[in-house]
Amino acid sequence: MGESTHSPRMVRFGVYEVDLRAGELRKQGSKIKLQEQPFQILALLLERPGEVVTREEIQKKLWPADTFVDFEHSLNAAVKRLREALGDSAETPRFVETIPRRGYRFIYPVERPGWASRIRQLRIVALAVVALLAVLIGLNVAGLRERLLGGAGRGQITSIAVLPLENLSGDPEQDYFVEGMHEALITELSKIGALKVISRTSAMRYKDTDKSVPEIARELGVDAVIEGSVLRAGERVRVTAQLIRASTDEHLWAENFDRDLGDILALHR
Repeated sequence: MGESTHSPRMVRFGVYEVDLRAGELRKQGSKIKLQEQPFQILALLLERPGEVVTREEIQKKLWPADTFVDFEHSLNAAVKRLREALGDSAETPRFVETIPRRGYRFIYPVERPGWASRIRQLRIVALAVVALLAVLIGLNVAGLRERLLGGAGRGQITSIAVLPLENLSGDPEQDYFVEGMHEALITELSKIGALKVISRTSAMRYKDTDKSVPEIARELGVDAVIEGSVLRAGERVRVTAQLIRASTDEHLWAENFDRDLGDILALHR
């Protein structure tokens, strides 16, 4: 049976996914612990994204008339736990906005994927992998390998972390494309036998971090990091990547790649 248009099982926003039937919140595939009441509030907000869900509606859903509870305290506590699970803030909300004396509103773009949407996402990731293979050719990987392993009297790099690539498009829909390129880059670098590459899971902890490169490198125990950005606009893609030595914060290598997606596919073939 197909998913109902009005009551989809899965809802996505940014890097989060909500399974409404299972009552689960996941971030990039990893389950996040969330109590029943905060999850029900999230489900109510996701039913009507962009609209105000009143405090009275939440009370009727979570705390019926025959339930004896300090409603104000319980509601505030539940919303606080929900925001903590989402890494959100009441002062600068990204997901849940407080409407004073009225209720709450979910303000982040929401996607309700069916089979067509899932296939589209898989195609985006596949395209990202193909694009990255072409990028690795266009970015003179031989030069990067020489920088990594050559040393040139400055200390050989034997371990590296690829930080999450920045999505410069400003469109959350492109996160799948950017994350696909990030994962493919880690996979390609892992093929260099003399190089230890930190896993994607460990690297993703530093998405949108304010920590410096030396701090990140010390925590991960690596000699260098690669950081960069991806900008996809229509049928054009631009990738910027740079290799940084952790101990000195020195840029050892950097390249830009700019090409039509159609050209990327042709180059891959």
